[in-house]
Amino acid sequence: MALDQSFVGRTYPPTPPYEVGREKIREFAEAVGDPNPAFTDTEAAKALGHPDVIAPPTFVFAITFKASEEVIADPQLGLDYSRVVHGDQKFAYSRPVRAGDRLTVTSTIEAIKSLAGNDILDVRGEVYDEAGEHVVTAWTKLVARAAEEA
Repeated sequence: MALDQSFVGRTYPPTPPYEVGREKIREFAEAVGDPNPAFTDTEAAKALGHPDVIAPPTFVFAITFKASEEVIADPQLGLDYSRVVHGDQKFAYSRPVRAGDRLTVTSTIEAIKSLAGNDILDVRGEVYDEAGEHVVTAWTKLVARAAEEA
């Protein structure tokens, strides 16, 4: 069953603040195999003009995807998450994510499309720091595969 087009434009409340830690950044950088010292060495990050270590560009996915759980779990939307695959991801940064940031995410459904029986859901996550400054916008495309016919 196709997702309801009336959900396009629906915005969900901001998440509780997520505090970005140096260790989480280091673990993520190691997991993705990025040896950039700005991700693990405070002095290297400061030499580049940052107040502390910064996160790899895709680090914020962990925060924004967690925020999109509210969209995914919305019973009125009716998304069958057991059929969902991750379709695409993109980011537009105002500044890097830094250790010590306390970030909130507000998720909005930007588009719902049906293609060959599959539902395609585009969710935009706006990420702000505790001062209310924009940090990054993340777009996530989720594809709910069509149910197999019996």
